[in-house]
Amino acid sequence: MRSPDFVRQRFLVVPAALWLLAGVSWLSGEAVSASAFPGYDYATNYISDLGVAQVGSFQGRAIDSPLHALMNATFVTQGVCFAVAGVIVAVACTGVARRAVVTVGVVAVVHGVGLALVGTFHGSQGSVDDGTIVFHVLGAAAAIIGGNVVAIVAGAGSSAVGAPRAYRLTSVALGTAGLVALVMLVVDSGSSVIDLLPDGVWERGAVYTVIAWELLSAVVVLTGLARSRRLAARRHVAGRQA
Repeated sequence: MRSPDFVRQRFLVVPAALWLLAGVSWLSGEAVSASAFPGYDYATNYISDLGVAQVGSFQGRAIDSPLHALMNATFVTQGVCFAVAGVIVAVACTGVARRAVVTVGVVAVVHGVGLALVGTFHGSQGSVDDGTIVFHVLGAAAAIIGGNVVAIVAGAGSSAVGAPRAYRLTSVALGTAGLVALVMLVVDSGSSVIDLLPDGVWERGAVYTVIAWELLSAVVVLTGLARSRRLAARRHVAGRQA
């Protein structure tokens, strides 16, 4: 008979699968959308440029994204998968890790809501004219800050559930790097004196850390569960032979 702990661990297959789906769909959805955008530059264009339906210009950048619907669906998919995964982890874990995982669940929902706003309200001249740009900016801030905070909290609090030290350190490093990149994006883009890197580089530095964390978490959880399954099978065989 399998232990209750192992049965509880099996619930983590779902969030791991959601993290994997979200990360892969983000990278592929962005790449495909960018390939259809004439002259799209990962270094200078914002990711959200890919979700703008109107053809024109915004903040000096040419906007022409034929696959804007795909990118907006990618934003929403990432947000929903990330939020649901965080809530499931919060429900599945108990004991000393409870406070950390509840925090992960709450902030993951913030990330999800932020991306839903990004996928609905776009960074364009039209949104500036009608005032909805505020929802886009708030959504982007919530998504980026929320996602990176989840990585930091998960890294700092997962020692209680026996997560590998390398995973914990990498999670904290990714989240911290993402928040630093966000600060640098704000500083660099708002200054006429500081011009270290193009905006697209800073933005991706703030976003890709979240994608990297969810893919890393998916791999760590799935390999950990596979290891637990093998150990349980060996104990079962050993018990029958005894």
